[in-house]
Amino acid sequence: MTTAPAGTARRRWAAALLTLVLLAIAVVIAVVIAGRADSPPPSAGPAVTSPEPATTSPSPAAPATVPAAESPEPVQPPVVVPPIPQPQPGPEPEPVTPQPSAPFPPSLRGQDLTVLPGAGNVVALTFDAGADAEGLPKILSTLSAKGVPATFFLTGTWAASNPGGVGQIAAAGHRIANHSLTHPGFTGLSDPLIADQVRGAEQTIQAAGADPRPFFRFPFGERDARTIAAVNDLGYVPVRWTVDTLGWKGTSGGISTQTVTDRVLGGLQPGEIVLMHAGSNPDDGSTLDADALAQVIDRISSAGYGFVTLDQLVGG
Repeated sequence: MTTAPAGTARRRWAAALLTLVLLAIAVVIAVVIAGRADSPPPSAGPAVTSPEPATTSPSPAAPATVPAAESPEPVQPPVVVPPIPQPQPGPEPEPVTPQPSAPFPPSLRGQDLTVLPGAGNVVALTFDAGADAEGLPKILSTLSAKGVPATFFLTGTWAASNPGGVGQIAAAGHRIANHSLTHPGFTGLSDPLIADQVRGAEQTIQAAGADPRPFFRFPFGERDARTIAAVNDLGYVPVRWTVDTLGWKGTSGGISTQTVTDRVLGGLQPGEIVLMHAGSNPDDGSTLDADALAQVIDRISSAGYGFVTLDQLVGG
């Protein structure tokens, strides 16, 4: 048997080894390729937002990636309802106090009346009561006998001292009015003190069973534009007089019942307001106005005049 030369054998061995190496490499490559075919494709990277402006139209839906049997029901976009504006909290409104009706006609504001405007042939007899009540019984008796109404201006102190007299005046149907609490001069008083005087008398008279609103008479007839306005603001219209009988001066002051009557008749006119007094003269005790009253009423009636209270001013 012939033996191959050593060089030839080595070449054959090297060729066989190379063949095995190439075969192993081919197997490895085939395995790698098969693994890549089974793997998901790599991500394409983060999505890029389109620079186009968004529109209100919805984008077409992407194809479903799940079997039709497992696809969810299409969802309608919710209806957007704008919220109802709610009032913003704020400060609580101030309670509204109902305003009372005017206590007297606006045309009477700023006046201290000396006659009843547009009243016709009538006279208003008025009596101030601030001292005693000596003449009151005779006055009430005469007025009742003659069927004549009158108006009585009372101070608060008089009403407090004579609650029975207040009741008798009111029971007889006469008008009661306000003559201040203590009868001071008003032009020297501040507005708060004026209010104290007017309200104090009002409350005292009301406590005795009568209401003096809305008529007021200034003590001593002392007034000015400021005090008239202050009284108006308290709900009162001031009423002065056409004639003062001066009966309050008494016999010691040179006055008689004839003087009283003559003064009233001397000032007689449509809407005349007569000032008389319910008390007595402090020096001589005379009650001239009470004594002259019957004659005064008779002579006024004979002249064709009737009698009214101050309610005539407010349509009463």
